[in-house]
Amino acid sequence: MTRTPLTTSLDQYEVWFLTGSQHLYGPETLAQVAEQSRTIAETLDRADGVPVKVVWLPVLTDSAAIKKVVLEANAAPNVIGLIAWMHTFSPAKMWIAGLDALQKPLAHLHTQANVELPYADIDFDFMNLNQAAHGDREFGYIQTRLGVPRKTIVGHASDPRVQTELATWQRAAAGLAASRDLKLARFGDNMRFVAVTEGDKTEAELRFGVQVNTWGVNELADAVHAASDAEIDQLVALYEDEYDVAPELRRGGERHESLRYGAAIELGLRSFLEEGGFGAFTTSFEDLGALRQLPGLAVQRLQAEGYGFGAEGDWKTAILVRIANVMGAGLPGGASLMEDYTYDLTPGDELILGAHMLEVAPSLTTAKPSLEIHPLGIGGKEDPVRLVFTADPGPAVVVAMSDLRDRFRLTANVVENVAPREPLPKLPVGRAIWKPAPDFQTSAAAWLTAGAAHHTVMTTAVGVDVFRDFAEMAKVELLVIDDDTTQRGFEREVRWNQAYYRLAQGF
Repeated sequence: MTRTPLTTSLDQYEVWFLTGSQHLYGPETLAQVAEQSRTIAETLDRADGVPVKVVWLPVLTDSAAIKKVVLEANAAPNVIGLIAWMHTFSPAKMWIAGLDALQKPLAHLHTQANVELPYADIDFDFMNLNQAAHGDREFGYIQTRLGVPRKTIVGHASDPRVQTELATWQRAAAGLAASRDLKLARFGDNMRFVAVTEGDKTEAELRFGVQVNTWGVNELADAVHAASDAEIDQLVALYEDEYDVAPELRRGGERHESLRYGAAIELGLRSFLEEGGFGAFTTSFEDLGALRQLPGLAVQRLQAEGYGFGAEGDWKTAILVRIANVMGAGLPGGASLMEDYTYDLTPGDELILGAHMLEVAPSLTTAKPSLEIHPLGIGGKEDPVRLVFTADPGPAVVVAMSDLRDRFRLTANVVENVAPREPLPKLPVGRAIWKPAPDFQTSAAAWLTAGAAHHTVMTTAVGVDVFRDFAEMAKVELLVIDDDTTQRGFEREVRWNQAYYRLAQGF
């Protein structure tokens, strides 16, 4: 069977730059529109911080051409969104059929060709040509009238702020594109009796495009046990080069066979995922079949390469990890499964310690992790190998997905990872310690009020604004806990959202 390695890159994507005008102004004006709109598109495409290629298209002047371009964009898998700018005045009824057919994210760029007014030379020919202030308001109306989700970006294309907002939107669009192509393999079912890891997989495919299906864990075990000695030797040598491997796991060490089995898990899991075209997966310590260890090291490394993962059958978090990895492609930092575990409740200086049994990704640190083996205490299997480290200090976001029966809710908390106050010599897992915004009490109370999950994705590569854009594109609810959050205001937002999303669904 053909094996296809996972791609976690933005290089294969592009967004199309559409310019609206009409024939009222004559061919000479339209030629100027084309020249200036191409310059704007090229300015954005060349900007260092804009990660996805911007492709200029010829100026659109009638309904048929607009709809044709939209349908072509819908059908092009590498096109993740459209940027629209009304250079002159493009009557909005020309855009109805196209916008109604649009299935890709839309950014409305409200800009103009010039930065400053040419006060000494401005005449009415200039006014006819440069009237985006006029035309974009017409376009804004029809988008609102049709209920089109979009991001509105205001300012000149050369402005770094505009470029940053566009880059944020592009990353969110890439995350949505990745979710729409995502196949997720569940090895076993959810942890027994747990509520929040359950959810509507059919609705998830409708909302995000992701296919969530289950394979017996012994199918994975067969792939693991098919790994050859030569493959295992090669991977173990890589481990010894990349990590501080505990002496007992090295060649000749008394636990070396456990490391070799950890390598076999990675080889088998990788081959299963690549042969099936999967970009995300779950495991469960309650359902390991013929596997001798709960996958730990393999899961950590695969997440660092861009795969999505959820523990205990938590496919919703696996989706978020994959999306966050794509959205952060090319940026410092990474994304990982995370779980709030325990607190430091020092008054006024509270902290949260997050970890999981084995599976936090090493992309959260720039330090060299140690590769160790320790008892797990649950699952009834052999002691598993895992990478041990602490996430680097710096800004991060933790995001959870909850199924509220009538919708999915994303809850995001802006946090700051910090260094441990003291060493953690007896905590044998990858972990992070963070201070949540706006403060511990408000953050925790708001999280509980939202019904947010205990599993999250932590990303140190992208900020909460990318998730705002993603939620708008995917038409899902997002609650944000940040420096501006108050408990009373957050409770009101939850109540308002409850009414809004019920009404928005219709009858």
